[in-house]
Amino acid sequence: MNPTRKGLFLLCLAASLARAEQLPLWEFGVGIGATTLPHYRGSDQSRIWVLPLPYLVYRGESLKVDDRRLRRLFSDKVALEFSLSGSPPAKDNDARRGMPDLDATLELGPSLNIALFRSENRTEKLELRLPVRTVIASDFSHFRQAGWIFQPNLSLDFRNVLGTRGWNLGLQGGLIYTDRRYNQYFYAVDPIFATAERPAFNPSGGYAGTAVIAALSKRFSNFWIGGFAKWDSVSGAVFADSPLVKSRSNLSGGLGVAWILRASSAKVDAEN
Repeated sequence: MNPTRKGLFLLCLAASLARAEQLPLWEFGVGIGATTLPHYRGSDQSRIWVLPLPYLVYRGESLKVDDRRLRRLFSDKVALEFSLSGSPPAKDNDARRGMPDLDATLELGPSLNIALFRSENRTEKLELRLPVRTVIASDFSHFRQAGWIFQPNLSLDFRNVLGTRGWNLGLQGGLIYTDRRYNQYFYAVDPIFATAERPAFNPSGGYAGTAVIAALSKRFSNFWIGGFAKWDSVSGAVFADSPLVKSRSNLSGGLGVAWILRASSAKVDAEN
């Protein structure tokens, strides 16, 4: 068995031997996070951001809230989820010099999640997730709808990885599709902004690349810590030939810590 397969085998084996854990029904706190992100997908420039990190968890039987997600369980295999995502503003980008800056964006919308596999002790789970999000761009003085994103993906979650209680690992990989309005916002070059090095470009909607994410987190008695790494590729995207695309792939990551300020006395079985 090669080292990679052996490592995955041991990871799955250890997770399957871990016992269930009881945690508070609800808890909340505050924290801080630091992340490095590209100015936009396909940019060759990035920036480090340090931001406040809210922490809110609710572990109800059919309603769950965590990690910017609200999930309603309809059965053991099907759930409807509402989640938030987004991107920071992009200023002083060399490729966009002379063009308007990009505002911060907020992405929100539903996702139909279908469980494809769940271990008997519920420490491992594989889901097909089908999120659709609308994108809102804003500098807080105005708001505009900047398109739609569809990002079907497979998500594999392990609880208590390597037999260590409390450490949770999530792996996700998927395709990205964006509409014309979204691609126009990020990658179009209007004739008025065209130069000899930056020709005009008018993208359509369609395939927008791939993304792979790994996240690791642990809840301690009075604080939570987590981190993520993300690889993003725009190779083959309908906007890949835009003069604003300076890198075919991006790596990003971040770390965060949150202090749990209040928690319920009622306990429930924690599961993925």
